[in-house]
Amino acid sequence: MSVPRSSVPLRLPYVVCAVLTLLLAGCATDGIAGRSEIGTLTKTTGAPGPPGAATSVAPPVPPPAPPREIPGLGPRTRSAIPAGTRQAFVVTGESADSNRSTAVLYTRDTPTADWRAAMAPWPAHNALNGWTDEHWEGDLRSPVGVFTLTAAGGRLDPPATAFPYDLSPDFKVEGEGFDGEPLEGSFDYVIAIDYNRVPGTSPLDHTRPLGAERGGGIWIHVDHGGPTQGCVSLTEDRMKELLGLLDPAEEPVVVMGDAASLSS
Repeated sequence: MSVPRSSVPLRLPYVVCAVLTLLLAGCATDGIAGRSEIGTLTKTTGAPGPPGAATSVAPPVPPPAPPREIPGLGPRTRSAIPAGTRQAFVVTGESADSNRSTAVLYTRDTPTADWRAAMAPWPAHNALNGWTDEHWEGDLRSPVGVFTLTAAGGRLDPPATAFPYDLSPDFKVEGEGFDGEPLEGSFDYVIAIDYNRVPGTSPLDHTRPLGAERGGGIWIHVDHGGPTQGCVSLTEDRMKELLGLLDPAEEPVVVMGDAASLSS
């Protein structure tokens, strides 16, 4: 059976259109892909920041070193030293029952600076029976603690000193010490320790805020060659040197006691 002519030309346009449609679709796909790749390229090849800018971390700043403390003093003793003090006369007993000690003056430039020794250690005496945390009249022990130093005095004219100085013949003393040594001259120079006394008054002031039974008249004075009743004693030349070094503006204190007590 012959095919009518009119049916042949009807198939060609459909084939052509199909081919054209496929070609156009391919171009469109390539175009979209191209735009997508370009966009991706723009993202990945944008201008970079400075090298290491995103991950650079500044090294931590180390904390400042704590100030150097006075050797041999424990936290409880250190905490008793007033914050503004810049002179500390440290008297360390050999043991709780010993009457021999070593004394060193420590200084610092500011209340937060390092402590440093202002002199070599000096030999000293303390009370006959040693030291006590609770001093009572007649116990023949020196009180342990941190005490301010605010006044001085003596029977002789003072050396160059910034301390208030009470020059008086009433500092005369007679008799013998526990080892039979003469006491004369022991009070030629004294520095009052503010234990059971009114700070800033003459060492001769007998006011006892804690009561007379708690003792008093605890001084740093000239050594007579033996143990004391409760005071700390230094040789005469050391006493004069100490008077010249201590300055009320530095808020000086004496830190005194046996080594074990001071280390707490």
